[in-house]
Amino acid sequence: MKNKISSHDRRQLKGYIYILPWLIGFLVLQLIPFIQSFYYSFTDYSIMSSPKFSGLKNYITLFTVDPEFWNSFKVTWIYTLYTVPGKIIMALIVAMLMNRDMKGINGLRTIYYIPSLFGGSVAICILWRLMFMDTGVINGILGAFGLPKLQWLGNTKTALPTICMMEIWQFGSSMVMMLAALKNVPKDLYEAADLDGAGAWDKFKNVTIPQISPIIFFNVIMQTNNALQAFTNAFVITKGGPLKSTYLLGMKLYQEAFSYYKMGYASAISWVIFATIMVVTLLLFRYSSGKVYYSDAGDF
Repeated sequence: MKNKISSHDRRQLKGYIYILPWLIGFLVLQLIPFIQSFYYSFTDYSIMSSPKFSGLKNYITLFTVDPEFWNSFKVTWIYTLYTVPGKIIMALIVAMLMNRDMKGINGLRTIYYIPSLFGGSVAICILWRLMFMDTGVINGILGAFGLPKLQWLGNTKTALPTICMMEIWQFGSSMVMMLAALKNVPKDLYEAADLDGAGAWDKFKNVTIPQISPIIFFNVIMQTNNALQAFTNAFVITKGGPLKSTYLLGMKLYQEAFSYYKMGYASAISWVIFATIMVVTLLLFRYSSGKVYYSDAGDF
């Protein structure tokens, strides 16, 4: 018995040793900075000075004095409302097209997934900016068809939709999950619907959507969280312009922290973003009750 117990303990020790690098990384790079940022959000703190406790001053300034915050908050929500539905709808449409038995389908699936491999990279953002410049490829194509050229990145009405298009274009990961969910829909449900005389739309609405609703819900949660934290696209492509029309909360946080060195104020912004994500996530979970179907456990 003693040998068995010691052997079990040795295996446990090995397991702890294997996960030790992750634990150290989690503590040093995530948990400790997470707690510190909460403390700093209640301080007057810059890189050049030690933090001084200031209570709710940063939050009061943020909500009542700083006009840029509310503009960034609005822009971030517009960005989220554009990109999340757009990305999920595109992913679902392409997944349904890819859910077919045809020659070369695996190659097509790979091609549609490729944008996600490069998504969010600075190089792709630069390429996107070059494409949508006044003298870029997109205006060149419009000119070739005799259509008027647009100031995609210089117009307050088109700048935000332009960077949203880049985010929607990166739907590959969602598409792969949707495709996997579609392949797991029982065929006998479609056969039963055919016997009842259901059309294509009825089968999509009453069979496909309920069966893949957990994956749709998961994507809504993840894409919403990502959109509320967006930074790279706007920073590289438009720098928040023109006239702050693409000035996302992530950009404001970066600007306050690394341009003005207001670390305490930037920490307050980060916690507002975190609180927003938490509230939205809880509301989505609340709303999903009775609308997301789990075949092995009933409604969520």
